[in-house]
Amino acid sequence: MAARGVSCCQRSLAWIPVIFINLVVGWSYYAYVVELCIFTIPNNAEKISYLVVFHLFFIMFIWSYWKTICSRPASPSKEFCLAKVEKEQYEKEQPDAQQDILKKAAVGLPVYTRTGTGAVRYCDHCQVIKPDRCHHCSTCDMCVLKMDHHCPWVNNCVGFSNYKFFVLFLAYSMLYCVFIAATVLQYFIKFWTNQLPDTHAKFHVLFLFFVAAMFFISILSLFSYHLWLVGKNRTTIEAFRAPVFRNGPDKNGFSLGFSRNVVEVFGDQKKYWMFPIYTR
Repeated sequence: MAARGVSCCQRSLAWIPVIFINLVVGWSYYAYVVELCIFTIPNNAEKISYLVVFHLFFIMFIWSYWKTICSRPASPSKEFCLAKVEKEQYEKEQPDAQQDILKKAAVGLPVYTRTGTGAVRYCDHCQVIKPDRCHHCSTCDMCVLKMDHHCPWVNNCVGFSNYKFFVLFLAYSMLYCVFIAATVLQYFIKFWTNQLPDTHAKFHVLFLFFVAAMFFISILSLFSYHLWLVGKNRTTIEAFRAPVFRNGPDKNGFSLGFSRNVVEVFGDQKKYWMFPIYTR
C-alpha cells in the first residue's frame, strides 16, 4: 500500500515540469497578444501581421508539444517474448544456460545487436528479448523501441513513436521564441529608454524579451544536437555508447546515408515533414 502511494506521488510530481512549461507559454501568449499587440502597438497593419505569424508558430508549437507528450512509447511486440515453457526454464537455469535459451529463442528474430560481452540482450524486468535500439526506461517502467531519452519536460520517453514530434517541438518552440524576441525588441528598447510611457504593459514586454531570448539560446543548442543525431541516424544513448553488433561496436551501424537517415525519422512523404502527424 505504501509503495503504491509513493508511486502515485512520483507520477504526480513528474507533471510539474510540464505544468511549468504550460504556465510560461500561457503567460507569453497573454503578454504578446494582449499587452504588446493590443495595448502597445499603435499600427493596426503591423499588429495584424504580428498576430497572424505569432498564432501560426504558436499552434504548431503546442500541437507538436502535446503530440510528444501524448504519444505512448512503443514497446516490443509479442514475438520478442519468451514462450511460457522457455520462460520457466530460463528462470531455473544458470547464466550460461540462460544464454543458450535466449540464443535459440532469438533465431528468426531481427536482432543484430548484443551486450558488451556478446550476449543476447534480454530485459529481466519486462521479460522480453530486446529488439535493436530498444532500452528499458526505469521511469516509464517499460522497454521502449528506439529509445532516445526520457524527457522530464514532456513527462514521456522520446523514442520510435514520438521522436519526429519531439524534433518538431524543438524546431517550433525555437521559432516561437525567436519570433517573439525579434518583434518585441523595438518596444523593449523604447520602454527601456523611456520613449514609451510607463504602463502595466512595460513589465510584460521587458520580461517577455528576456524569457524568449533565454529559451531560444537554450533550445538552439539542443535542436542543433538532435539535427546532428538525425543526420547520423543515432539516438542520444547511441551517441554516448556505440551499439555492439556480433562483430563488435559500431557507432555508424544504423546509418543509411544522410537522406535516408532523415526519411527514417520524418517519413518518405516530404509534404508531411513539417506536421506533427505519424508518417511511416
